[in-house]
Amino acid sequence: MCGALGIHPSGYYAWLKQPISYRQQQDKRLIPSIKQFWLESGGHYGYRNIYLDLKEARINCGRDRVLRLMREAGLKAQRGYKTPKGYYSGVPDIKTANQLQREFDVEKPNQWWVSDITYIHTH
Repeated sequence: MCGALGIHPSGYYAWLKQPISYRQQQDKRLIPSIKQFWLESGGHYGYRNIYLDLKEARINCGRDRVLRLMREAGLKAQRGYKTPKGYYSGVPDIKTANQLQREFDVEKPNQWWVSDITYIHTH
């Protein structure tokens, strides 16, 4: 293998015995904290909010470092309703019948109730 790569065997063995660098040690120390904050957020936080949580906990690291470590650990923010929708054709969704028929004048109170629940996150 050393001949194919054009390196000396002693350099390979020196590389094998090389101690873990300070940066790698710090990365190993940061990954559990990043996972903890990510799990506490329910998996919704991305690297920017995780970075702010680490900063609030007085753990010093850079935003891009958090991004790199989250990518290596396979942690992603869950996107809500902003996920891109595909273009589908076919049968439209079944909707309930419109019982008001746009007649909003009622004879007495509490006869009709209207609400908008599009702000509620459903799965």
